[in-house]
Amino acid sequence: MIKKLLWVWLSITFLSLAARAQSTEDYIAERLTHAQELMREHQIPASIILAVAIHESAAGQSKIARYMNNHFGVKGPNSNTEIRSSYRDYPTVDESYDHFIEFLKSRATFSPLFEKYDQYDYRGWARGIQRGGYARSRSWASQIVGLVKKYELYQYDERPDDYVEPAVAVSVRTRKKTRSSASGKKYTVKAGDNLSKIAKRNHTTTKAIMNKNGLKHVNLKPGQKIRL
Repeated sequence: MIKKLLWVWLSITFLSLAARAQSTEDYIAERLTHAQELMREHQIPASIILAVAIHESAAGQSKIARYMNNHFGVKGPNSNTEIRSSYRDYPTVDESYDHFIEFLKSRATFSPLFEKYDQYDYRGWARGIQRGGYARSRSWASQIVGLVKKYELYQYDERPDDYVEPAVAVSVRTRKKTRSSASGKKYTVKAGDNLSKIAKRNHTTTKAIMNKNGLKHVNLKPGQKIRL
């Protein structure tokens, strides 16, 4: 009898956990319609809305999502008695989605994005929201873009068939780093080398090499290291 009761209890527990468990794909299917409604009304990609919600709420499985219907990690007052939290609570999940858009539109750091990007440029939106201070993590935008790609959320942005994604801009910092790496190339002088030969092989000039290395004469010694 005890074994039977234990088996029944385990079965109920397993079924209860299975019922609560929700895959990310299930979450997307459940929230897609409202995300697209918001996209059409405000011209923000449904892919971005869904990706941010997935990221911030663990696809609806986080504590604040389950107890407070907060799917975007927005902080604020709440009246929840089940858990103590600094995050805002909402009567429904849809209202959390609605407030996310309202939040972006009401903040000076985010509101310009609605004029700058259209409903198809999820990369631009992800970078813009991060630059606006939505999250502290420097990799936040990359994580959001990664989710869009992983679950192919861009297919819900109603892109025209001939839509071409904007080229990814290279930041000034990246360009400087690239130039620095290139300019930091070093060469070990070999027997028979001279500045003219080295310059020709490396598509530069004798004068440029001398200036970069502070050389006062053209004589080189085997084993000497120079920057190119």
